[in-house]
Amino acid sequence: MRNRRYVIPLLALAGLSLASFLGGCSIRPATRDRAFIVYWPPSEKSGRLRLAVKDNIDVKGVVTTAGSQYVADTSPPASRDADCLAISRRRNVQIVGKTTLSEFAVAPSGLNDYFGTPRNPFSRWYRQIIPGGSSSGSAVAVARGEADVAFGTDTAGSVRVPAACCGIVGLKTTFGLVSLKGVLPVEAKHLDTVGPMAKDIAHVVQGMDLLQNGFAARYRAAVVAKPSGKTIKIGRLYLSGTDAKVDKAVDQALVKAGFQVVPLDQTFKVKWEQATNDGNTVAAAGAWISDQKYLLRIGVAARTNAVITLGRVLYPAPYQKALQRRMAWRQALRQVFQKVDFIALPTFQSLPPTIPLIGNIAILEARILNKQNTVAVNYGGNPALAIPVPVNDKRVPVTSLQLVGRWSSEPELLNAGRLIEAKQPSG
Repeated sequence: MRNRRYVIPLLALAGLSLASFLGGCSIRPATRDRAFIVYWPPSEKSGRLRLAVKDNIDVKGVVTTAGSQYVADTSPPASRDADCLAISRRRNVQIVGKTTLSEFAVAPSGLNDYFGTPRNPFSRWYRQIIPGGSSSGSAVAVARGEADVAFGTDTAGSVRVPAACCGIVGLKTTFGLVSLKGVLPVEAKHLDTVGPMAKDIAHVVQGMDLLQNGFAARYRAAVVAKPSGKTIKIGRLYLSGTDAKVDKAVDQALVKAGFQVVPLDQTFKVKWEQATNDGNTVAAAGAWISDQKYLLRIGVAARTNAVITLGRVLYPAPYQKALQRRMAWRQALRQVFQKVDFIALPTFQSLPPTIPLIGNIAILEARILNKQNTVAVNYGGNPALAIPVPVNDKRVPVTSLQLVGRWSSEPELLNAGRLIEAKQPSG
């Protein structure tokens, strides 16, 4: 069952070579690390919170490119801000730029043919590691200290996967919690969310307080209610194909935080894997629903055209069948949350892969899709937190622990993340 996660995408993309990846005419990036499409250097010593915004979220007066040359060349500037920026504007937060993303937010690698791929801070000159997508620029901007908080969008893992790859914290919010008005969609009816990314829990709390009025107070109440891990019960989910060192790192972090940890059974694992298949189907079909108007347009990357075409194959019949199973999955999650406070598992089943110098990028995308443990959460609508934890590896020093919570449990999730973070080595 597990291999079905990527068979269809791989077949759809198999004909695309490295030439298609390099075929776009890239432009000079706004910053050397390619984190930004548009960058506004912050004023020194202003003391204002620096916010980076993924470039599928409208900022008034700026073209929302969605990471696409075609959209950049043919679209007018946004006439108003997206709703999710309203609190930031009222508080005079300093927006420092629009961040790079996978074109139309549909690829998990974070690569971008036209604007350039954001440089993962763990990369070396001889080894380029994927930044993760689609919110790749938001993750890199935070990891490199160019923003205090970044907003990303998450349809199938697009906040948590780049957070995992770049060693930062990312929060996928409860479906429907944050307005999507002014956000270019992938699958807005069932999956899309907006969420904050930052280097630590404290700044993610600040980011959530910019997305939901009164959030900081609710977080403080969650801290008071459960100041230690001793009264928090974690259901640990083990999935086939996970790198042993990644599983070990997650287990060690849970133990250090002092949680009560109980393994989840095989029955739930099977349901999780089915939800992953169904979530991938809904997300891929969403690309067709939202982006079919861009199919074969000049300036749209070949890989993006392949993803949109795949969505056409999956819509409407497999898409509708997947949606019919969604209520059963939500019920399965509710049953688990009657026994535990959170579900824990790796955000990504391996350490982030490198970008091949020669080879088929489509195979890389399929591999990433197969390794991310994120889309089942979007399919259920629940919130989830990706938090870095140390791993025993010379190439990348951290992996990512994912905590999944009940609907609207973001304050409690971040409190649990605080307890994990507090037990990690500093620096």
